[in-house]
Amino acid sequence: MTHADLLRRRLRQQRVSSPLPDAAAVVGWLGAVQAQDYPAGKWAVGLRTRGATDQRVESAIEAGEILRTHVLRPTWHFVRASDIRWMLDLTAPRVKAGMAFFNRYHGLDERLFRRSETALRRAFDGTPYLTRQEIGAALRRARVLKAGDDSLRLIGLIMRAELDAVICSGPRAGKQFTYALLDARVPSPSSLAIDEARAELARRYFISHGPATLKDFAWWSGLTVASARQGLDAIAGGLDKETVGGTTFWSDRTTPHGRPRFEAHLLPCYDECLLSYRDESAAPDQRGGGTRCPREYGPTIVVDGRIAGTWARTFERERVVITLKPYAPLTRRAVAAIGEAAERYGRFLGQRILLLSTASRPTELNRRIRR
Repeated sequence: MTHADLLRRRLRQQRVSSPLPDAAAVVGWLGAVQAQDYPAGKWAVGLRTRGATDQRVESAIEAGEILRTHVLRPTWHFVRASDIRWMLDLTAPRVKAGMAFFNRYHGLDERLFRRSETALRRAFDGTPYLTRQEIGAALRRARVLKAGDDSLRLIGLIMRAELDAVICSGPRAGKQFTYALLDARVPSPSSLAIDEARAELARRYFISHGPATLKDFAWWSGLTVASARQGLDAIAGGLDKETVGGTTFWSDRTTPHGRPRFEAHLLPCYDECLLSYRDESAAPDQRGGGTRCPREYGPTIVVDGRIAGTWARTFERERVVITLKPYAPLTRRAVAAIGEAAERYGRFLGQRILLLSTASRPTELNRRIRR
């Protein structure tokens, strides 16, 4: 199994190469989707969904089928509403531990968290959704915050309320994000015992992200290696095990290992294909066969299982300009495949696309503008 084979198989398992029918199915399949960059997170979901549009993904979030909250690690993720409680039960203690220094630095302690969450529950009486600014005003009225407090104290209090399953994301109010009480957003709680939750998270990860290693799972989940091993041990009998160069990979036993067709993808920044693995060999590139740590990548061009460069988008009045920054000259076959990927992104946005390249003659890629 070469590095390129590894990434091809992961693209397929993550449903980039074999999309699912709707956004909630994608998030449930992956377990969680990193989403601190909101537009990138929506494209990460849309990339894995058949016929997806930005509005359809937004509608799933607005309806509460998908929630955006802090889980797994100290960053935002999309999770399916039916999964949020057991995922918080399992991973929130580790996230809280990781936030200990931040909390001490900003003068946030357990007593203040309790006062804040009591005030938050009162603030939502009579209104289903509040923006961050409105939450800040409510906490100042309750004297949890003072007028001159650093905005990071408010962020820390909101994040803790998410981890304590008090609040979660609501629908956007224009361009502003809102929050809602989790009990109102997910009125029928479903949870799992910790050992069941650990096994379920391991199952989701290795089936959707494999081939992957134990250390990859521990990195992605935020669990200790010992806890991650317990989850893997519970489900290992249903997985395929491969050892390559002394490294053991686990994956879905039912997935064929044949080489997928030649294709290209425009991955968003923080995409699961690049950020879900501890081992940097998950991201081979075309600059002399070297590799880079996937956590350094922004929007990324993938061609036939190799990272071929980066890309950026610019919104103009009647179109979106996508500028490719390839690491090496692109073949005609690669150009055609990237063109198809760009058109798919255009359909997702409902915009016309102009495709440019910093390393090609203008006529090579400026050949078509399609909706």
